[in-house]
Amino acid sequence: MPEKKTTFKNVSYLWDHAKAASLNGDEVALLVYRSNLLGTDLRLTNYGGGNTSCKAMAKDPLTGNETEVMWVKGSGGDLGTMKRNGLAALYVDRLQALKNIYRGIEHEDEMVALFNHCIYDLDSKAPSIDTPLHGFLPFKHIDHLHPDAAIAIAAAKDGKKITEELFAGSIGWVEWQRPGFDLGLKLKKCLDENPGIRGIMLGSHGLFTWGDTAYESYINTLEVIEKCADYLNQHIGKKRPVFGGQKINPLLKNEQLEKAALLAPVLRGFCSSKVRMVGHFTNDERVLEFINSNDMERLAPLGTSCPDHFLRTKISPLVLNLGIGDDLKDVTTIKEKISPLFEAYRKMYADYYNSCKHANSPAIRDANPVVILYPGVGMFTFAKDKQTARVAAEFYINAINVMKGAEAISSYTSLPRQEAFNIEYWLLEEAKLQRMPKPKPLSGRVALITGSAGGIGKAIAKRFVEEGACVVINDINDERLSAATEEFKKEFGKDNISAVLLDVTDQKTIANAIQSTSLAFGGVDIIVNNAGISISKPIESHTTEDWDRLYDILVKGQFLVSQAGIEIMRKQGFGGDIINIVSKNSIVAGPNNIGYGSAKAAQAHLSRLMAAELGPDKIRVNSVNPDAVISDSNIWANGWAEGRAKAYGISVEELPAYYAKRTLLNETILPEDIANACFAFIGGLLNKSTGNILNVDGGVAIAFIR
Repeated sequence: MPEKKTTFKNVSYLWDHAKAASLNGDEVALLVYRSNLLGTDLRLTNYGGGNTSCKAMAKDPLTGNETEVMWVKGSGGDLGTMKRNGLAALYVDRLQALKNIYRGIEHEDEMVALFNHCIYDLDSKAPSIDTPLHGFLPFKHIDHLHPDAAIAIAAAKDGKKITEELFAGSIGWVEWQRPGFDLGLKLKKCLDENPGIRGIMLGSHGLFTWGDTAYESYINTLEVIEKCADYLNQHIGKKRPVFGGQKINPLLKNEQLEKAALLAPVLRGFCSSKVRMVGHFTNDERVLEFINSNDMERLAPLGTSCPDHFLRTKISPLVLNLGIGDDLKDVTTIKEKISPLFEAYRKMYADYYNSCKHANSPAIRDANPVVILYPGVGMFTFAKDKQTARVAAEFYINAINVMKGAEAISSYTSLPRQEAFNIEYWLLEEAKLQRMPKPKPLSGRVALITGSAGGIGKAIAKRFVEEGACVVINDINDERLSAATEEFKKEFGKDNISAVLLDVTDQKTIANAIQSTSLAFGGVDIIVNNAGISISKPIESHTTEDWDRLYDILVKGQFLVSQAGIEIMRKQGFGGDIINIVSKNSIVAGPNNIGYGSAKAAQAHLSRLMAAELGPDKIRVNSVNPDAVISDSNIWANGWAEGRAKAYGISVEELPAYYAKRTLLNETILPEDIANACFAFIGGLLNKSTGNILNVDGGVAIAFIR
């Protein structure tokens, strides 16, 4: 194999020849390997963007003869995380034969259904609309990516001329056209007219490159993108300052975060006027360079060029009319100031839809913005879930990079509005949306559960994440919190989990936790007051220190965390839920329990009082009364188990059986049982219930509420 360049300044060279050799020449395995390497570098392509392919001989299961098969990234996949089962496999000759029945561009969408007649591996992923773009080119290995550096040239006013001059004719050019069967034919035509080229630039869209082997394709791709990036770097900031120079001096980083946390719940409320949204915030330097510039007001309304960017960021961002010195604590004034901006954006979007729609277009979708820019502070993105919101931010940063490069070498051009609409409301895209699984019961909801690094709180957090919620886990113990965070991220991924140290008796850490929650997810919908301790002593042994500690953590903690959460819920304006984990002991008068039992009774009545006060805000307050939850719970530390065993005249080892036998159902109560009760309150069936108490104690008659 000839020696290839392996050092690059603007892209990551990650190929490991030993790793590749261990794949024993399996072309499909090499395709997956190459795809994963390309997908890990966000400068090359974003999550879910781009596609790769390989063609190789395989045995036809029907005839036993060798036949050429193309493996290509399937619909909806992601290069960085794709496995073999994320590929679609098609007979090349059958795919080529579809040209014979193609009726023209007006009918190209009907060809997608015919891809199914070309399937080689019946267990493969569904073919994407980009399948013919790979199938009609003769190369064994092909990469189609959306690199910032290439799109900057592709989206420049003089992009075609620059491409021809930069690559001396070795890269072809195909004008913008929506992906599909016809674009595949255009790529083949470009190749036929320019034999020997090493790739094709798609106007406003992206890049196609190829090679005879997986490695040659990989290197070719990196070299072409590197050359594009070098060209841009030679021009950026040379003729004129980047984005016309700085207009606004940004705040310090900590001030940006403070402003963003104060504003995020307000923006979330506006963006959730139709569907509950989850937020993401970034003050990335690339964002600040753009939003603080003189050119931002001119460029932002243009929107993006690459369809992958556009589909995730919408037609254009909303730019806030707030100054960095505005008092964001004055919520009424802030809402009055930005409300007209949202009304204008929704009208703009409706006008865009009505002026571009076709007779068979899907109904108008949510007219709220996805990307919101706050000059001097940063960028917010809102979507149906955290991953989508985060990815939208990543795509808009890509769009910023594209605008920066295009403006440096020429002038930036975006997709015409009609072309953008034809992508956004494409019937094939609509069909893809309709195939997506229905949202889970807690999708779009954000929950903060105190004391959630173990025991009951951890079980509640797990149940909520499983049901689609974004969850902020927290604990007073850093080591315990770190272990729980690692466990949650391993099981559920990074997007739906945030973690913060929290002492429920300390208003400073509560404020920090609320700020962290607003920055991570845009606000909060569910507060679960679960943090607690237990002290079991006869009255004569109970100290004032014991008493104060119980009341500080159980009662004061519930009050302070609820108070902070209520402020955020009111900012959002669409209600919320507070669930207080109280106890059977709030009702039952048992021995050696004067401090804990009375504190639990105070928690219970505090819950009633909050429910009575917060009804007009649509904030529902309910309580769960557990009993004898032993598994993985801090409540049994600090001598509680010994105290209860002594009160009942038994050993600590006998406690679990003792508690189970005294219940009507003769059942041991687990943390998961409490989690189920919490979900019952917020899962959608009890939306008109507040001020209620749900016992989860196996049936303790003397603890019956009524």
